[in-house]
Amino acid sequence: MILAAGRGERMRPLTDHTPKPLLAAGGKPLIVWHIERLRDAGFSHIVINHAHLGQQIEDALGNGAAFGVSIEYSREVSALETAGGIATALPLIGGDAFPVVNGDIYCEYDFSRLVEPLARLAAGHDQAHLVLVGNPPHHPEGDFVLDGGWVKNVDAPPTEHPACLTFSGIGVYHRTLFAHTPAGEKAPLAPLLRRAIDAGRVSGEHYSGRWVDVGTPARLNALDEELRQHHAA
Repeated sequence: MILAAGRGERMRPLTDHTPKPLLAAGGKPLIVWHIERLRDAGFSHIVINHAHLGQQIEDALGNGAAFGVSIEYSREVSALETAGGIATALPLIGGDAFPVVNGDIYCEYDFSRLVEPLARLAAGHDQAHLVLVGNPPHHPEGDFVLDGGWVKNVDAPPTEHPACLTFSGIGVYHRTLFAHTPAGEKAPLAPLLRRAIDAGRVSGEHYSGRWVDVGTPARLNALDEELRQHHAA
């Protein structure tokens, strides 16, 4: 699943007329980078949720045939936040365990690395697997601690956790994580994850490759310039 329902307030005025996942970097919409990498890793069925200007996303991507995948859409009247969006889309998602990626990041992560945690979660072990990255300048305190392959909540000031990392927006989830999240209602993901972490049911990994939280026009412009120079080299 690719999450694409956010309004993108920090990206205004660009997102007043274009949904954030369709903003381009390196000559390609952000969401298309994800679709192509998911396809190359063997994921052929993709669910995309949308709300703000969502028809533009459907018009641009269609049924996915042009990208060699099958795309279905979970349409939200107004954005339901992450957990609400996932819970609402569950009827479209096959299998008990599935990967989810935020549509507004750029990342060169190899999604085939999720095959192992997908199998482990599908077998009934654990409820989530999170891909963590080094803390970006705009989020220096991080989100979680990675300890021996397990994600731990931060229960002390960040200065006491030099190994604190940031959630990348890429994860694998078991549908039981959303068992008490009503479809069609707004619900954030963080409380669900923190409860599952406290129960010792969330594994994780540290990805050190290229990752950008494309949250502002300035970051989008910098990424666009970097990708264009990289592909021109």
